Amino acid sequence: MKIAIYGQNYVKDTSQKAVEKLLSFLQNNKADIFIEHDFIKTLKAEVQNNPSVSTFNSLDNSFDLLISIGGDGTILRAITYVRDLNILIVGINTGRLGFLATIQTDEIDTALSEIFKGDYKISERSLLSVETTPSNKDIETTNFALNEITLSRKNTTSMITVNTQLNDEYLTSYWADGLILSTPTGSTGYSLSCGGPVIAPNANNFVLTPIAPHNLSARPLIIPDSTKITFRVDGREDQFLMSLDSRIVTLPNTTIVTVKKAQFCIKMVERLDKTFLDTLRKKLLWGEDRRN
Repeated sequence: MKIAIYGQNYVKDTSQKAVEKLLSFLQNNKADIFIEHDFIKTLKAEVQNNPSVSTFNSLDNSFDLLISIGGDGTILRAITYVRDLNILIVGINTGRLGFLATIQTDEIDTALSEIFKGDYKISERSLLSVETTPSNKDIETTNFALNEITLSRKNTTSMITVNTQLNDEYLTSYWADGLILSTPTGSTGYSLSCGGPVIAPNANNFVLTPIAPHNLSARPLIIPDSTKITFRVDGREDQFLMSLDSRIVTLPNTTIVTVKKAQFCIKMVERLDKTFLDTLRKKLLWGEDRRN
């Protein structure tokens, strides 16, 4: 198998240990190993000088699997390499919560053995695709998001107004600190912290979640993922922020932002004995009472 390994440029001891265990397994299974060129610079010298390890700057469809080492944020950055190549992604969790990166370091050998044998399932995750009028060069090449697209205020403590249309029909004007448009995958992230609902990964929905709205009647709204969403921002400042997962751009208030479901999906590898409901119970401590 041809394997790509990606991690963040800041590396903790837990990540180093995960890389060492992973490389040992992959070498024993005669995999072709490629580590992202910036990530490998943060690793130990024996990894950088390992003759069985190559580096990559970009991916193509000859790769079978991308292994992300870190937390969910690392996977969000990893998808900018995978794009629409249909490369499977598996996450090794050396971060905190880990809704996407679900394999723990002590499970690497067992989980990868299952994957190499084909004993796994694939969870297809929908993405958001964004266009701006006028076009913005900073997002032309990576105009998609796995978790959410967020519009928020810039350089001001004042609220902004986000005029919102669904399929060209006026919905409302959110007077708030910002507005989140989330996928089912992102529903357990920023949207959840702002009062949004948890959505199952295989649901064909998106959710609009206002951030600290001035009107308490403004509530999260679940919409079909076939909806075209259009935003126009107004406020005391001439600019606002738009984030695509962890990537942020500054846009003028004259910008029209149009969001649709992306034409490709991300394929996450999951172990056969793991389910989304199991992850919810463990990560959100559902069913537990810490008073007892």
